Amino acid sequence: MEKEVFYKNGLNFACARCSFCCGHSPGFVYLSKRDLYALTTFFKMSVTDFVNKYCRWADYYYGTQVIALKEQKNYDCILWNKGCSAYSARPIQCSTWPFWSWMIADRQTWDECAKECPGMNKGRLWTFEEIEENRKQYDANKPLYKEEVEKIMAEEGAK
Repeated sequence: MEKEVFYKNGLNFACARCSFCCGHSPGFVYLSKRDLYALTTFFKMSVTDFVNKYCRWADYYYGTQVIALKEQKNYDCILWNKGCSAYSARPIQCSTWPFWSWMIADRQTWDECAKECPGMNKGRLWTFEEIEENRKQYDANKPLYKEEVEKIMAEEGAK
């Protein structure tokens, strides 16, 4: 029998635009293939130009590296400027906040995270189905490995 989730009746959340999830401390916004292409389309840039301007390599599991957005000197996301400069094309990691699988694992974890995020436990009620959809998108969104990005850039350069 499946464990009953604490959010079966939904959770309240409304972004307070505080930017806590967008910066203030070191972190990583990993980019999947979908994220990379959404952002390059939004900014009307080639993958190579976008990667060179906005991205960095982040150490990942087992000695691998993946693509991530750069941070500003104050640790804010490079796309943050009194709001997300690419909001309509923001990465899945950003658009699914705060319904990440580890954050909704149990009530205690959710409430601990809510101490840092003024939008959690306030605002509109998100249904169980909406929360699950966000969780599934977050879990399925895998970052691109350095070799994958380099291959895309090489193919782009060969055109």
